[in-house]
Amino acid sequence: MKISARNALKGTVKSITPGTVNTEIVIEVAPGIEVVSMITKASSDGLGLSVGSEAYAVIKASDVMMAVDS
Repeated sequence: MKISARNALKGTVKSITPGTVNTEIVIEVAPGIEVVSMITKASSDGLGLSVGSEAYAVIKASDVMMAVDS
């Protein structure tokens, strides 16, 4: 796989929750560290995702906000 996005996190699909239009995908990228994504049902089906399979969370954003507790 070659991709221009600099943040591609490889992980294991932990859960798939399909909805009418979108599907929630949870990928564990390190022990106890999960990334959650909402993608279209068509995209989920097209990727052939299943629990336990390997996948990449690809993050492409022009802004990343930071926060601290006050």
